[in-house]
Amino acid sequence: MKDNSLDKRLRWLIFFRVVIATFLLGITTFIRIKETEQSLQAALTPVYFIIALTYLFSFASLFIPKIIKNIRPNIHIQSLSDISLITGLVYVTGGIESIYSVLYPLVIIYSTLFLAGRGGLISASVGSIFYGVLLDLQYYGVIQPLSLLGYDYNYEAGYIFSRIFIHIISFYIIALLTNFAVKQEKMARDLLEEKESAFDQLDLLHKSIIESVDSGILTIDLNGNIKSFNKGAEEITGFLRFEIINKKLDDVFPVLSSMLNKKNQWKQGGRFEAMGSGKILGCSVTPLVDSNRKKVGNTLIFQDLTVIKEMERKIERNKRLAFVGEMAAGLAHEIRNPLASISGPIQMLSKDLRLDETDRKLMQIILRGKDRLDGFVKDFLLLARPKPSERRNINVKVIIDDLLESLRFSPEWREDIEVIKNLCNQTSIYGNKAEIRQVIWNIISNAVQAMPEGGKLQIKTREVFNDTKEYLEIRIIDNGCGIEEKNQAKVFEPFYTTKKNGTGLGLAIVNRIMESHMGKIRIKSKPGKGTDCIVLLPIKP
Repeated sequence: MKDNSLDKRLRWLIFFRVVIATFLLGITTFIRIKETEQSLQAALTPVYFIIALTYLFSFASLFIPKIIKNIRPNIHIQSLSDISLITGLVYVTGGIESIYSVLYPLVIIYSTLFLAGRGGLISASVGSIFYGVLLDLQYYGVIQPLSLLGYDYNYEAGYIFSRIFIHIISFYIIALLTNFAVKQEKMARDLLEEKESAFDQLDLLHKSIIESVDSGILTIDLNGNIKSFNKGAEEITGFLRFEIINKKLDDVFPVLSSMLNKKNQWKQGGRFEAMGSGKILGCSVTPLVDSNRKKVGNTLIFQDLTVIKEMERKIERNKRLAFVGEMAAGLAHEIRNPLASISGPIQMLSKDLRLDETDRKLMQIILRGKDRLDGFVKDFLLLARPKPSERRNINVKVIIDDLLESLRFSPEWREDIEVIKNLCNQTSIYGNKAEIRQVIWNIISNAVQAMPEGGKLQIKTREVFNDTKEYLEIRIIDNGCGIEEKNQAKVFEPFYTTKKNGTGLGLAIVNRIMESHMGKIRIKSKPGKGTDCIVLLPIKP
């Protein structure tokens, strides 16, 4: 990077040398055109020669850096050549009378810029020697500079000495002042680089902090345009930064923006909850101000609370179930004892007494009611106070085949229901056989009940990977009445049912068993088109 900068500066030096030579060429040509005397026009020929040498040296200077890589000897060569050319120009334009001695300081300045104070002092010394020797040789008559205007060169020693002395002093003053300016500029540049480095580090730290937090952070200006969007915001919303920068918040998050405007959160600030991108977001609004404490926008910080809210919901449900469980133990005891006292005598009477058909039907109604009430108590206890079950590798295919065979003899079965099985080669899972059987039975039973006029019952299995774990996916699909969208979130709640004779415990028990097996269950349904129930059960412990 530094070599490229020096090379660029050297090219600028060559460019300015060519510009000055061209300027001299223009002045000389102008004088030649205006002068009519042949002798004065002939005196301009050495000036053209010096200008030609300058052009030639400038061209050669383009190749010097490729031959001499070190910048110091390179600049010394160029400064010595320039001083020689300037001395020659002074000589051919009148020596002591020449005005072109003002070009020496230019060489001293660029030598100082490239090589600091030492380079400037060397150029000042060489320029002083060359100019002093030229004037001394002229004074003693060794050389006779050309005169463009025919001046007579009769000067006293004091005048020659003063000219040389003034030039030498001016050369060294220019070298020292340039060196001082260069040092000040270097100090300022170093300080600026230090400040820029500190600012870059601070900016990097700021960006690292903003990008590292899990919370989403976005800022908007006073016109509602999104100006920044961190990585956490990308992960929560699913939008990429480049997709929404400089877009209106109303266009990208209309629901969130509407809530912010409706509740006047932009002015009030504080925390609130909102819906965004299908998630529950915990939001916080703070004003964005500049260094003068003037408001320039707003900062919106938000977190995805969907999982937390789901956990809170589960904790609340477990609290309710725990409370219900305490009641269930005593309630079951109080219900089962009277049931046992009712069923025993009824069964004995039905054996010992000769009952007519009507009385026998009444006995059967009482026994069925007792069995139904006893089953309800068992389900209620299983939901409220599940017991640790023994688990091992079980064959799901055997369970499904056995349940389908049993289903054909159940009251809900319809002969016009078509059963389609598509089972994969993976049939083994890890769990409790009785509980997995109950899960599949409850779901299949619900599917059959949803098709009172008949239909298709599909049972599919496949091996899937979810969250780096291996599962067996069981899909039970029907084309029955379906479930309305508003009710789909309630189907796993205890005692929620849309059936006339349902208890609302079937899917609640299924959900409880799935949680105990570290499995997953979800339902996709459309009213009038059917229901797709997807169960994920772990293959390995």
